[in-house]
Amino acid sequence: MEVYTLGCDQKKRWSVSHRPKIDSSQTLILLFGSSNLLDADSSITELLHDYPNSLAIGCSTAGEILGTQIFDESVSAAIVRFEQTDLRMASAPVQSADGSFSAGQDIARQLNDARLKGIFVLSDGLQVNGSELVRGLNTQVSSSVVVTGGLAGDGDRFRRTWVLHGRRPQAGFVTAVGFYGDHIRIGHGSKGGWDRFGPERRVTKSKGNVLFELDGRPALQLYKEYLGDRAAGLPATGLLFPLALRADQGDVKSLVRTILAVNEQEQSLIFAGDIPVGALAQLMKANFDRLVQGASEAATSTKLEGGGNTSTLAVAISCVGRRLVLGERTEEETEATLDVLPPGTKQVGFYSYGEISPYAAGTCDLHNQTMTLTTFSEAA
Repeated sequence: MEVYTLGCDQKKRWSVSHRPKIDSSQTLILLFGSSNLLDADSSITELLHDYPNSLAIGCSTAGEILGTQIFDESVSAAIVRFEQTDLRMASAPVQSADGSFSAGQDIARQLNDARLKGIFVLSDGLQVNGSELVRGLNTQVSSSVVVTGGLAGDGDRFRRTWVLHGRRPQAGFVTAVGFYGDHIRIGHGSKGGWDRFGPERRVTKSKGNVLFELDGRPALQLYKEYLGDRAAGLPATGLLFPLALRADQGDVKSLVRTILAVNEQEQSLIFAGDIPVGALAQLMKANFDRLVQGASEAATSTKLEGGGNTSTLAVAISCVGRRLVLGERTEEETEATLDVLPPGTKQVGFYSYGEISPYAAGTCDLHNQTMTLTTFSEAA
């Protein structure tokens, strides 16, 4: 397995003068870039022109990761040629949250067969209910298939996102790549690092990913009370105070949800994933050191699941909320992952509106406010 990483800056200058000549049906190109590439995708077109036979997957971001560095308005990319792993692409439209479940099912059906070992999926970040997308995927594939990925981002603007579809940036799609054969090794890890505060409240009114009431009180009103002066910056400032959800008091599994939008008229909050009626919800706030520790723990988890030789690609997908909180310390979490991963690991990735990964093992979940890592390598 050959792995190369490269970047393109705001002035359309690539970090390498010569790209590797490894175009093939077993070559995968992953690329992550600005939402502005919807208007002018010349840097993507230039890269993909050199790889007409390769598969390509990518999306817009709230920041591009290349190695330990984080950029904006750029492109970060990985070019990987597998030796003994077959690849297959799939795509499905997702024009609204209501179509998320069927899009997940469609993607999984296109990719599923007896040799499938893993799926890496990227989705439009604004027109999707990530929980329903994941649920659709899980209905069609075995729990032994590792499903990871994320939701495209648009900085803290929440206006438009894209994924590669037909080798061009387009809104309103989900795309995925399947990995086949006995030699592929896929590791995964997803950790948070936020502290809970305030009382745990019951979700008393919700519909899908829209939260109307907590303990009978309007959800937006309650959030504004906690945010104080920061309420004027919603929905972006809501990223600083995500919501921890669990089914009941005896449930040790907790998922985190982050705000995508607000509805002043309905006094509701729209989240990246489902908020079930009856669930217990608790506000969370940042703990800088624990956020960085969470990134390190995510990397440790991938080593437990992965393996293979020293040629390893790590795809880091971290939540935009973590970047807003960490600020100038953000690169500490990308450094923490590479400190744990095998020497020589190449890392690319992006800041997202949602992360997709198993909670620990088994079927995948939608996460928010985590650092989620997927590693790819091949056994001899």
